Amino acid sequence: MRERTQALERTRLQVVEILGRAAELKDEETGLHVVRMSRYVGLLAQAHGLEEDFCKLLQHAAMMHDLGKIGIPDHILRKPDRLDEAEFAEIRRHAEIGARIIGQNADDSHSLIELASIIALTHHEKWDGSGYPHGLAGEDIPLVGRIAAVADVFDALTSDRPYKAAWSIEDAVALLKRERGRHFDPHLVDSFEKILPRIIAVREASLDK
Repeated sequence: MRERTQALERTRLQVVEILGRAAELKDEETGLHVVRMSRYVGLLAQAHGLEEDFCKLLQHAAMMHDLGKIGIPDHILRKPDRLDEAEFAEIRRHAEIGARIIGQNADDSHSLIELASIIALTHHEKWDGSGYPHGLAGEDIPLVGRIAAVADVFDALTSDRPYKAAWSIEDAVALLKRERGRHFDPHLVDSFEKILPRIIAVREASLDK
């Protein structure tokens, strides 16, 4: 029975990773973004003092943060130039689309599905209320969404994209610090800085070849 349970758990996590990679491939971004970002989420959650088992669950849930990009037209996702206002409004829909695809598990607020849905919906909210889709601010943004925001932006900045070259680690961290209390939960930025050597180790081990 134990072996069967472990096998089912491995299968579930494989499906989660496949879904996360599907969104990345549609966006023509690096397939390892979802791996790096989710590992950063796990490390940051741990540094913030969350329980180890919950941190692991959160790491897996974060793999589906951009699943909603599946519902965004290719010509917008793959546009190499700056998006116009209408295109940006369209791409912002991916947060709500992702949450709708993933669904919810009302019986367990700490289930993988529930956490994935919350992260998909809230990882673009900002501490000062200027984010999307609902303009939540401060601690009204679920903690898991705040954690994902830091991890997602850091990896996006330090990765090559069709519209930009990768930033240096130093420049990316400088931006996180500038946006402390504006885009990001200030306590999470502080925690991220403290574990930066571990973050860099994950990045170097998971670079796209």
